[in-house]
Amino acid sequence: QVQLVESGGGLVQAGGSLRLSCVASGRTVSIYAMGWFRQAPGKEREFVAAINWSDGRTYSADSVKGRFTISRDNAKNTVYLQMNNLKSEDPAVYYCAAARSLLVTLRRPGEYDNWGQGTQVTVSS
Repeated sequence: QVQLVESGGGLVQAGGSLRLSCVASGRTVSIYAMGWFRQAPGKEREFVAAINWSDGRTYSADSVKGRFTISRDNAKNTVYLQMNNLKSEDPAVYYCAAARSLLVTLRRPGEYDNWGQGTQVTVSS
């Protein structure tokens, strides 16, 4: 099993920035990719960004391209989500997730095997 712990959420003004972190522990050798998802009240969990754990290839939702950047530090078993120019549509609970399977698109929550507890991001106007 892989355990994931997110941090870095909080309250920020519109146009501001936050950096989320997610530390993985346990059977990290089994990780194929890491992803960030978010879920706002009354909405489904949606894909934000993902990164291939070995080669660093990244994938992002169109809604965050040019504003959010996913990165990883393999030595620290940590994945980051740098969020810039936060907007009114970005507030949500942000979840980190780990996928073990190679046969995935990385954009669907059901493809991930392990999840963190989530961290709240709030944007004030």
